[in-house]
Amino acid sequence: MWQTSRLSPPDRARYSPAVRRTGPKVGTLPERNEDAKRIRLKLPYEWQIGWRYTRAGKRTTGNGFISFIALVSMSGIALGVAALIVVLSVMNGFQRDVRDRMLSVLAHIEIFSPTGTMPDWQLTAKEAKTNPEVIGAAPYVDAQALLTRGDSVNGVALRGIEPSEEPQVSDIGKEMKAGSLNDLTPGSFGIVLGADLAVNLGVTVGDKVTLVAPEGSITPAGMLPRLKQFTVAGVFESGHYEYDSTLALVNIRDAQVLYRLGAPSGVRLRLKDMQRAPAVARQLVHTLSGDLYIRDWTQQNKTWFSAVQIEKRMMFIILTLIIAVAAFNLVSSLVMTVTNKQADIAILRTLGAQPGSIMKIFVVQGVTIGFVGTGIGIALGCLIAWSIPWSVPMIEHLLGIQFLPPSVYFISELPSELVASDVIRIGVIAFVLSALATLYPSWRAAKVRPAEALRYE
Repeated sequence: MWQTSRLSPPDRARYSPAVRRTGPKVGTLPERNEDAKRIRLKLPYEWQIGWRYTRAGKRTTGNGFISFIALVSMSGIALGVAALIVVLSVMNGFQRDVRDRMLSVLAHIEIFSPTGTMPDWQLTAKEAKTNPEVIGAAPYVDAQALLTRGDSVNGVALRGIEPSEEPQVSDIGKEMKAGSLNDLTPGSFGIVLGADLAVNLGVTVGDKVTLVAPEGSITPAGMLPRLKQFTVAGVFESGHYEYDSTLALVNIRDAQVLYRLGAPSGVRLRLKDMQRAPAVARQLVHTLSGDLYIRDWTQQNKTWFSAVQIEKRMMFIILTLIIAVAAFNLVSSLVMTVTNKQADIAILRTLGAQPGSIMKIFVVQGVTIGFVGTGIGIALGCLIAWSIPWSVPMIEHLLGIQFLPPSVYFISELPSELVASDVIRIGVIAFVLSALATLYPSWRAAKVRPAEALRYE
């Protein structure tokens, strides 16, 4: 007895008694070989037909426009995924570079007294170093001032440092373009300026600048500003415009004399892992003696980092809409395919295919398009993101333009940092949207009535 219960509907028709008696009309041997291979693979016929529709051109579909729409849908998904990966990589690189350049000047944690001075700073530094995360400590004086030279006047953040201990908490010593921090000897009244600040004042090493302290001196003639002439001992360039244009360094003893302070303002700390700065700051609150304030680097620039995070989230949402639009194109492509394949669907239904099997065919087709488009987009996006550090400077050189003015974006080079979690998240979202886009067309295909579909065939 001829068994057909275990065969798929297309194979059931091929191996029916009528076909067995008369034999296939054309292509006997090739068809048998193909059928044998198909049976050996033991793949569900829904998968085979869905993949065949995905690979089909005008000859199979009967309509080249449908294949074109499917290709557009796949390309749209790929471009959306690639764009999202590139944008997030650039934003990650921008945040990383600004943070690193910022922390080359700033300390990870600052400890200071509400009175403005810390006479026992050595004790505080010793207690802080008992924490295993703290690897360096140095005193500092923090003040505001005006620097003048000729007609140029600039407000600056003045920082008094101990040159021998400053390398423990910052990398300014490694970023000197001219001079050295060791030239800031006590009593010499030397000053180290940021590169952009030096350009604004029009000074180089060896030139004189006048520092105006906000605290004046009371004289019989009234309140007079406190002035002191400093010699430019060096110029540093951190790559962060905000600090290169506003920061000036002097010896801590000179700062104490100028501002009439009996002790440093506080202690600056450097950690093994800067990402643990908030946690370490909370630990130091309970281990340090005295009435002290503790501030980590995330609090000093909280507004900026919050703005970057919000912008990153909004860009992710906006660019995800590109993928959503491509998914809608996939819906239209599958709907047109279902309309074009109604006769095939009707034949499959008459051969015993269930509505769920019909749905699977078009789900496989749509998911395949989404999977291939997502894969191409991930590969393209990763390639572009990886090439940005060297390709963008080349484009800028060829076109004679600068995409990132340092006075606006803090950095002058377009950075990029690929984060695996971002790539995985983008790929999953794109694939899920593509899969969801197949549900309505597949449901519509399952609702096709064989009698109505074959009425005019």
